[in-house]
Amino acid sequence: METNNSPHAQGGGNYVWAILALLTLGLLISFIDRTSLSSALADKHFIEKFALSSVDRGWLNSAFFWSYGLMQLPMGWLVDRYGVKWPYTVCFLLWCIATAATGLVTALSAMLVMRLIVGAAEAVVIPASYRWIGNNMSENHKGLAAGVLSMGGKFGPAIGAPVAAWLIVTYSWKWMFVATGLLGLLWLIPWLKLVRNDLPSKEQLVTTKKRASSVTLGSILKSPVIWGAMVNNFCYGYFTFYCMTWMPAYLVEQRGLSLGKSGLYTFFSFAGIAIVATFAGWLADRFIEKGADAVFVRKAFVIAGFVGGSTVLMGTFAQSLEQALFWNVLSLTLLGLATANNLALCKLTLIPKQAIGLATGVQQLATSLAGGVSASLSGWLLHVSGSYDLPMKVIVLFLLVGAVNTAVLLRPKWAPKVAQA
Repeated sequence: METNNSPHAQGGGNYVWAILALLTLGLLISFIDRTSLSSALADKHFIEKFALSSVDRGWLNSAFFWSYGLMQLPMGWLVDRYGVKWPYTVCFLLWCIATAATGLVTALSAMLVMRLIVGAAEAVVIPASYRWIGNNMSENHKGLAAGVLSMGGKFGPAIGAPVAAWLIVTYSWKWMFVATGLLGLLWLIPWLKLVRNDLPSKEQLVTTKKRASSVTLGSILKSPVIWGAMVNNFCYGYFTFYCMTWMPAYLVEQRGLSLGKSGLYTFFSFAGIAIVATFAGWLADRFIEKGADAVFVRKAFVIAGFVGGSTVLMGTFAQSLEQALFWNVLSLTLLGLATANNLALCKLTLIPKQAIGLATGVQQLATSLAGGVSASLSGWLLHVSGSYDLPMKVIVLFLLVGAVNTAVLLRPKWAPKVAQA
């Protein structure tokens, strides 16, 4: 199956970057659909409709991440054996329909079910995307590729937050869900036209299964690199998912912004991290291309990103709205130094090609757990303290753990070992 996925077989360099752009857009749409609920949870009409407390909002925000996490390993297994195109297509269709259906539900239980469906279907995105990049990108392009892809995950909430806020203010939370869900379906048109069918034949499937036997879950879990990557993903994800799920409510409830303005500042934060992530990935690639050690370079950027993100603590001491917004935007922007390089290091540089799908699926469990814990724990901390300051202080603790973990556990000698098929 690697033959079908090579740049030569797929149509050359231009084709590779075109598909990367589609993967980035697909990730962007997935983040719009997963974070659109955050704007609704800052809308008083939505809160009154379902009689939600802060703890209720935390659990509703976290529902997506539980099914998203549970499906990571199955999706990693699926794309390792059956390719990227058709598993991604089916899952994309499913989550868009479930997002649109969220606007039609009238009971909290039904909304929870829709969020669980969206989470389960979106679980295909990261394993499929990195499986494709791993099969098509050389080491000196992986940082840029990861940076470009990560832009989808950052511009998704950056664009989605103000658009969702505008749709809610102009129309209603119901129409917001319907519109964001149905418009995403347009992505399927270029995807189905441009991406080659990599669903293996019966003969290829037999070969793929033999190759896959060289990669077992046990061999993956024995690697300290995998555990280090999971810690990194959790620490990084805890901050970013807090921003995706609670930032609009924080800006409205504690800093006194309107829902529309909260969406605008959410845009600045995620646009900042997207731009810095892409530049940092490109810059690391240039150092590596000139002969620098890939692992050392990427680790340096990751540690700098975690430390830079810790400036979010300054926002808790800010006396004015302007200072609070400055640190809010700057901290997430500086975290972008870690984004692409952490992705490249933990999913590509230190991982054998035949293990990318399964290793990514395992790592995404930690990412999903970060989303669920961040959304629900932040809601509980807000409930017991009456302020967003305590949830933000907890963020700093996890970021510093991530910096130390990067230095200690992410070493080539501890990478997963796979048998030669």
